[in-house]
Amino acid sequence: MPALMKADLPEPSADAKAASIALTQCIATEIRAVGGWISFARYMGLALYTPGLGYYSGGSRKFGVEGDFLTAPELTPLFGQALARQVAQVMRASSSIVLEAGAGSGKLAADLLLAFDALGCAPAYYQILELSGELQARQRETIAQLAPEFLSRVEWLDALPAKFSGCLIGNEVLDAMPTHEVAWRENGINEVGVGLDADGRFVYAERPADAHLAAVTDALEVKAPYRSELGLAGRSWVSEMTRRLHTGAMLLIDYGLPRHEYYHPQRDGGTIRCHYRQRTHDDPFWWPGLSDITAHVDFTAVAEAAHEAGAEIAGYTSQSAFLMNCGIAELLTQRRDADDDASTARATGALNLLLSPNEMGELFKVIALAKNIAEPLLGFARGDRTHTL
Repeated sequence: MPALMKADLPEPSADAKAASIALTQCIATEIRAVGGWISFARYMGLALYTPGLGYYSGGSRKFGVEGDFLTAPELTPLFGQALARQVAQVMRASSSIVLEAGAGSGKLAADLLLAFDALGCAPAYYQILELSGELQARQRETIAQLAPEFLSRVEWLDALPAKFSGCLIGNEVLDAMPTHEVAWRENGINEVGVGLDADGRFVYAERPADAHLAAVTDALEVKAPYRSELGLAGRSWVSEMTRRLHTGAMLLIDYGLPRHEYYHPQRDGGTIRCHYRQRTHDDPFWWPGLSDITAHVDFTAVAEAAHEAGAEIAGYTSQSAFLMNCGIAELLTQRRDADDDASTARATGALNLLLSPNEMGELFKVIALAKNIAEPLLGFARGDRTHTL
């Protein structure tokens, strides 16, 4: 959707502004301490994850109708029920353990646990990798409310496990990892960072890219002038998790593109987007800490990182095709038979959002990265796009 002008955004509360001012002072202090410039990746990391003040580590409600954005699990339990069929197949071929990275409100975890029970394959353990104490508390509350009988099987991790077999799920995880921003100029490649103007406000500032960043960008064959992102943190996370995976698969669901579309000549302004109270804008310096900051995922880079670390690309497709392959239409039919007209109408509307090519159906993609699993995965039976990566 088009980004809004800042004047269209709701006015933050006094408490929210105070927290943002405190975070701004912390970031500005670091910028001054290191010579007046930090990378955009560092700025994004501080804005999102500074303890007690960052977007994901503060106390504001991020998910659902009361938060800043709606994720697929918040729309309907049909999403989790369909996903559960794919996760169940992976568990049968590996281990009865699920690891969800960045579980948000906990809604997906609750929906999956209930769906696994209905399928007769409740996992021995449901692990949640979550660094935010505030989100851990909300996840525990959500699961206790919606799936209390399975709360004892849930355990929270604050670091990647040394080894893992089973199914890892990452729904809208990679887009929130700090990303480097790069500008291709006629005289070379610059890294876009953040500095301070004469009044102490955050501004974009460029400097020549270091050797590593220049080498990565050279391989992209982008023509100047151009500005976009490099998700180096996301690549490193995928690579590290792949090395720790013994048998099983990672299912990563996010909005993004294959490389040839990501760096298309017409997409020359990058993909950074911010989310605040169900609205999208493009200014990451607007009240830092109050908006989510995201970037689209380069799924070709994800596939390369996993392949180099020893995984196979077991499938890549649109969210719409994945959910249809997992039987979400059948699940809706079953719900129609059991629910009243109003509930059915809400479920149908949510399904349209999940599947429509003009909504989440095409914008979101699903990639499966597998080790030691031979059978084809259910979610990619039709419409697999691995050849486009």
